[in-house]
Amino acid sequence: MSDDHTHVQEFFTARAADWDSRFPDDGPAYAAAVTDLGLRPGDRVLDAGCGTGRALPPLRAAVGASGVVLGADLTPAMLQAAVRAGRDRQGRLLLADAAALPLRSGTLDAVFAAGLIAHLPHPGRNLRELARVVRPGGTLALFHPIGRAALAARQGRRTTPDDLRAEANLGPLLARSGWNMSSYVDEDGRFLALAAREG
Repeated sequence: MSDDHTHVQEFFTARAADWDSRFPDDGPAYAAAVTDLGLRPGDRVLDAGCGTGRALPPLRAAVGASGVVLGADLTPAMLQAAVRAGRDRQGRLLLADAAALPLRSGTLDAVFAAGLIAHLPHPGRNLRELARVVRPGGTLALFHPIGRAALAARQGRRTTPDDLRAEANLGPLLARSGWNMSSYVDEDGRFLALAAREG
């Protein structure tokens, strides 16, 4: 994928209006992944590649009124869908590229990223950008509401050994990018890799 994000924007713009209705049962999986992120009241968290903002309500519930919730996405149509769904009341929405965030270094406690890694043009460099905005010891959650094999089957393909999300590939990629993977789950019902920001 090139640094020109036109393809990604076109893909998600075409699907933004009915994105939530295509995946109506994902809410509990999002909520469970947010719980596993271990947020506390008052924490500052970013939903990177937030799409229609489905993670924003559980993120807000986790950090409470004193916390900060940001949702960043590259596609205006997805952010507009988040506003139509009222999720902008749960956090501040930013039209921004997760590979070049308009945030100061070390200002966040955690990053939640649902389905993001498959759309990153330079995964190592882009994961380092997520590390840049998180304080040492902060947390990253790479999430998808279904596992790798189930997603591949949905898309009419098979998983391959070079899949970035395979545990053998993802752990070293995160380590090279400023993260230590602490947990890895790849089941039909969800994919969740947790990592801690190196100190």
